[in-house]
Amino acid sequence: MKVVILAGGYGTRFGKLTDFIPKPMIPVGSMPIVWHIMRYYAAFGHNEFILATGYKAEMIKEFFSNLNLLSSDFTVDYGGSGQMEFHSRLDEFRPKVTVAYTGQDTMTGGRVKRIEKYLGSDDSFFLTYGDGLSNIDLDALLKFHRNHGKLGTLTAVYPPPRFGDLKFDGDRIVEFSEKQGTKGAMVNGGFYVFQRQALEYLSEDRSCILEKKPLEQMALHGQLMGFRHEGYWQCMDTTRDLESLQQSWIDGKAPWKVWKDGQAD
Repeated sequence: MKVVILAGGYGTRFGKLTDFIPKPMIPVGSMPIVWHIMRYYAAFGHNEFILATGYKAEMIKEFFSNLNLLSSDFTVDYGGSGQMEFHSRLDEFRPKVTVAYTGQDTMTGGRVKRIEKYLGSDDSFFLTYGDGLSNIDLDALLKFHRNHGKLGTLTAVYPPPRFGDLKFDGDRIVEFSEKQGTKGAMVNGGFYVFQRQALEYLSEDRSCILEKKPLEQMALHGQLMGFRHEGYWQCMDTTRDLESLQQSWIDGKAPWKVWKDGQAD
């Protein structure tokens, strides 16, 4: 199955950082977050990707056009032929990547609709955001989607806890729970699976927002299901989120790193 990744937003909450690079290219370790997302899908056997880009699309195109270079040791003999000799690859990840420019200011729904031609004849596809990581069981997600027979599945997650929970009896604190991550309402964590027919709910208009009318209508028509994931999920909305991802990677405790050691980090 092909994996569509929304990689066109501005990432305005990152201030000056995204003045220079698009949000999906912000590095976690030595590689951009979008690479980590792709690497995760590939660990489950899904190696074909369509990146729906917009803001600073040229940087994403440049990265993937040079991925082989970035993933290999090499020698250049400038005193001789000047040709490049590649040695052992640092990473055996060899995806098939389509980088599609879907407009500078296009919203999420418009971006998905505009890449429809790259889906080929596939009757279903994965879709996710270019700024979120998880340890979701993609095999279980796909099985869930195929079993219910509806047009769409989104992954429901608990948002990462930011503060501890307090319970009071009058002014007396009777319970203090430090950052429990499985309380409250679940939210849309992305990691969608859609049938091709779901694209009929979308338009190429740049104002089409996937999370507004399209998903609302699909839910109203009984065509949207939720796959509950109670494990790790982390979006990268703020510098604090980025620091959390970076620290998990540095500590060797990144829950999304399910591929073998000895590859690029």
